Amino acid sequence: MALSMQLEFTKMHGLGNDFVMIDAVTHPVTLSTEMVRQIADRHLGIGCDQLLMVEPSPVADCDFRYRIFNADGGEVEQCGNGARCFARFVVDQGLTDKTEIPVLTAGGRIVLKLETDGQVTVDMGLPILEPAKIPLNQDSQQTTYQAQLAGQDITFTAVSMGNPHAVMLVDDVATASVAEIGQAFQETPLFPQQVNAGFMQIIDRNQVRLRVYERGAGETMACGTGACAAIVAGRLQGLLDTPVTVILPAGNLLIHWAGENTPVMMTGPVATVFHGTITI
Repeated sequence: MALSMQLEFTKMHGLGNDFVMIDAVTHPVTLSTEMVRQIADRHLGIGCDQLLMVEPSPVADCDFRYRIFNADGGEVEQCGNGARCFARFVVDQGLTDKTEIPVLTAGGRIVLKLETDGQVTVDMGLPILEPAKIPLNQDSQQTTYQAQLAGQDITFTAVSMGNPHAVMLVDDVATASVAEIGQAFQETPLFPQQVNAGFMQIIDRNQVRLRVYERGAGETMACGTGACAAIVAGRLQGLLDTPVTVILPAGNLLIHWAGENTPVMMTGPVATVFHGTITI
């Protein structure tokens, strides 16, 4: 007979990018890939783009460990919208009373800051551009790369924000082939760990529109690391100033990047939807 488990959770979202938050500090828990899929299922479970786990930090210079699981059950390195929700969650749960919170992710250490207006700023760290570290199967680092995908010649910039991104410029995000090209990026050997595909339309030097097809999740309402990667790509090509307002399907993020050897700063809203308990 299969054993069931009662699991407390909080549903949150950052610009429509939605998350199931689990406090594994107060109540330690281990979830299998199948359990994550069950929770993330929008028909049979709670439903979410990612499940986020708060765990005790194994290192002294971080207050928590932040783990991210896509809806398909795979663990990934980073999630910017989730990081903002993480900051609000640990404060609301009484796990910390700090307004600046260093956390450990699989993609490295990041720092979360709660602003007085309720928004959250995340120091996302330095963008990674070296192909081997993204990872991207290319011999030398370039500002843009070329690929044949979905029967098209694609020009993209490759950036890791703790997770891999390919950013393309498009004339109009409304008519961009997001699903087709986004899926083709998952299948190319250029990115051995797959990649989040960003489609960016530049409005002016301080404003862009963006859609993102995320590996393991498909197109999402918003992608924080994708917004950061897009602004890095635009700045590297000399097309953008700083800061830049990134207009996503569900709202806006403000991204600051001063340039080489400086961290990317992301500011945006978070919302708590409901609390509950699920039997899995």
